[in-house]
Amino acid sequence: MSTASATPTIVLVHGAFADSASWNGVIEVLRAQGYSVLAAANPLRGLDSDAAYIGSVLDDIDGPIVLVGHSYGGSVISIAAAGKTDVTALVYIAAFIPAEGESALELTDKFPGSTLGPTTRSAQYPLPGGGTATELYIRQDEFPAQFAGDVPAPAAELMAITQRPVALAALQEPAAAAAWRTIPAFAMLTTGDKNIPIEAQRFMAERAAAATVEVAGSHAISVSEPAAVAELIISAAKK
Repeated sequence: MSTASATPTIVLVHGAFADSASWNGVIEVLRAQGYSVLAAANPLRGLDSDAAYIGSVLDDIDGPIVLVGHSYGGSVISIAAAGKTDVTALVYIAAFIPAEGESALELTDKFPGSTLGPTTRSAQYPLPGGGTATELYIRQDEFPAQFAGDVPAPAAELMAITQRPVALAALQEPAAAAAWRTIPAFAMLTTGDKNIPIEAQRFMAERAAAATVEVAGSHAISVSEPAAVAELIISAAKK
């Protein structure tokens, strides 16, 4: 792969119960600063398969890359970046930073404080080879308070309607790699997060030796504070 450009492409990976539009405000700030940006569609079907897909997106980009993950997207980028020499930094936004063998659900339960479980509903979806599997949604009436407490109500209600469900198996699947062991990590921790307890976020960021900032925001910090998120990404891009 070519590394002709010294300015990295920023690749944004959303997490569960969200889509690429959750990065819109961040994208506006990054583009205004001259960065090329790609918001990848995370399939949310299985951790290994999601990471393989994001890895294929990275392979199609020339030059250095700063890879950013929100929430479950942090688990995905930790695997997708493994062996990708063009990835110069990993940025975790209110995200999981798993070690090998750890799942998102395991890390959520490691510390008290998450209220996500009681707000979700399950549904069945068909598998390509036959049979069904379980996926999770946040109930629409509970989504704003659970996921996006500092997002204006009209926007949070739209996010609830457009949320993408995550396969339960994806949250249970252990991470096969931890690219943060060899790639510099940056992390934004959200003290008002009701999905991933702040103590879990602190534990993971410290273990990854991530350059860390804490903000008093909700899990949907990329929507509520896009300038702050973009600032951290730009700092990673300039290292």
